[in-house]
Amino acid sequence: MSNEISLVTGGTGHLGNNLIRLLLANNQKVRTTVRNTNNTAPFKGLDCEIVQADITDKASLRMAFEGVTNVYAVAANFSMWAKDPKTEIYDNNLQGTQNVFDVAKECGVQNIVYVSSVASLDFTKLPANVVNGYNKDRRNWYFNSKNDSDKLAVALGKKYGIRTVLVLPSAMVGAIAFKLSYSNNLVLQVLNGEIPVDTSVTLNWVDVKDVALGMFNAMTKGRDGERYILANETHTTLQESVKIAADLYPELKLKMPKKVPKWLLYGVAGLMEFSSKLTGNEPLLQRHYLDMFYGLKQDYDIRNSREELGFNPKPSKKALEDALAYLKNDWKV
Repeated sequence: MSNEISLVTGGTGHLGNNLIRLLLANNQKVRTTVRNTNNTAPFKGLDCEIVQADITDKASLRMAFEGVTNVYAVAANFSMWAKDPKTEIYDNNLQGTQNVFDVAKECGVQNIVYVSSVASLDFTKLPANVVNGYNKDRRNWYFNSKNDSDKLAVALGKKYGIRTVLVLPSAMVGAIAFKLSYSNNLVLQVLNGEIPVDTSVTLNWVDVKDVALGMFNAMTKGRDGERYILANETHTTLQESVKIAADLYPELKLKMPKKVPKWLLYGVAGLMEFSSKLTGNEPLLQRHYLDMFYGLKQDYDIRNSREELGFNPKPSKKALEDALAYLKNDWKV
């Protein structure tokens, strides 16, 4: 085993935990940060060091980064909604990025693989790619946070002389999960027949293990300052996703989501947003999200990831099928 320490922030999360397992399988010495050290179930049987740290707390990061060579910056607030999205999502993700790079500079970290998102891409030209620049749509605070954190990571890496490689995953699904990510939860909703309406929002499914391998290869092969899309090339519609599940599990008697005109969806979204202000619960549908993604085909140009990182993800349909099987068996559908 190498004496170099690889640090993974956010080790209890879906991607972080799968990345830890991959690094250990490749004989890496791994340390991970968690906010709650009592949550040990995700690390059962894993020979990794666990330290308490929060990316919004520099003092805790200093202890975690001591002696570290390589950082996989995975931890972030992945929420599409919050009572105060500017503070809870945007400010936390920007400050967390600043803290990670500030402390990395102090501690002599040499390499950072930073998890950005396809949310930071410009979707006005498809397939979306890194050449077209950043997302210009500013209607969603999560998308804004990933867009601006991505830019900040590139700038800080250059400023501090830290080799920085960015990866931009799409909708990650599959095993192993100790809590439901946004994407895995959507797959579970498909299995539970909880997608009654087709919102004309498409998905780009990718297996979380393929993303973890893409991150590992980004650390060993990626170019400094480069952004690599870790996704499949073509999208899958909600109708197609439900049909895949229905064909696999006819006993569930899943019904295809009904097509609904945008004006009606828009009205329903408005009512849900009003209700959320009273209840404090996330609305199932939001108007700005429909404005951003209704009918958008989430297709991506991943040629540089294939050529430079050897990124070769399982097809979107296979990734979804495997996620369906995992969630059906392990989450008691």
